[in-house]
Amino acid sequence: MHVVVSEPAADLINERGGRLYVWLTKSRCCAPVTRLSAASDPPRGKEFQRVASCERFELYLPTRLARFPDELHLEVRRLPRRVEAYWNGCAWVI
Repeated sequence: MHVVVSEPAADLINERGGRLYVWLTKSRCCAPVTRLSAASDPPRGKEFQRVASCERFELYLPTRLARFPDELHLEVRRLPRRVEAYWNGCAWVI
């Protein structure tokens, strides 16, 4: 897996402790859509493994993830200021 991270995203991750957890979330309304969520603290009830392909900070993905994406893109969203993750360039996981 290739991690593509913008400078502002790397700076924000390091400002918040140098760890980023990325996991899948399913929407509960309308249509079942799977999205990516990212945070500097892990959500409760999920197990994570550190991804060795990221050298600038500690990146964690779910241990039960069936497969890694080819690319994981990390960008900063302005309001509220947070890191957004994109799986192979998409916000939704298929």
